[in-house]
Amino acid sequence: MSLQIGQTAPDFEQESTHGNIRFHAWLGESWGVLFSHPRNFTPVCTTELGEVARLGPEWDKRNVKVIGLSVDPVESHRKWEEDIAETQGHSPDFPMIADPDAKVAALYGMVHPESDPNLTVRAVFVIDPARKIRLILTYPPSTGRNFQEILRAIDSLQLTASRGVSTPVNWNPGGEVVISPKLSDEEAARLFPQGFRKLKPYLRLTSLGQS
Repeated sequence: MSLQIGQTAPDFEQESTHGNIRFHAWLGESWGVLFSHPRNFTPVCTTELGEVARLGPEWDKRNVKVIGLSVDPVESHRKWEEDIAETQGHSPDFPMIADPDAKVAALYGMVHPESDPNLTVRAVFVIDPARKIRLILTYPPSTGRNFQEILRAIDSLQLTASRGVSTPVNWNPGGEVVISPKLSDEEAARLFPQGFRKLKPYLRLTSLGQS
């Protein structure tokens, strides 16, 4: 059965470009982004890994650790990192898991049964500090991942977890948020003294004033 949002992310121990990693211990108290690549030296993924490296300060600001994976061995990962640095201007400073036995790919359902068993799909898993899967994305080989969108989604996940609200369509940090329909207007007024807009009894928006 494939993994679902809300499930505990499977733990594993595997070699990486940063040495042996036991996943849950490596995460520590951080959020995590685990993302996979079909194999090394692929053009779209080369651009993605450079972008993930460039965004290092953004991951740090959100207490997020990023970790990549492909079915190739560690030495191949290191050679690919040289190409990434040369062509993208940023060398990956995060671990790349070597998964030649497809152990992790199988745990996370990254190999589709009707595709090449030696290729992982281009998956993204966002995992919270409690080791729960909070977001899952799967991209086709031809479409580069939008890591700005992944950052935006993490901003929403972290905000909604801490403030008990939801985020509406096209939300960005600083935008209005949705008040839970479970709250009465009186409860909402106490929790959000800055006020709120009531469009429908079930649709109330407020600004938290976050930057």
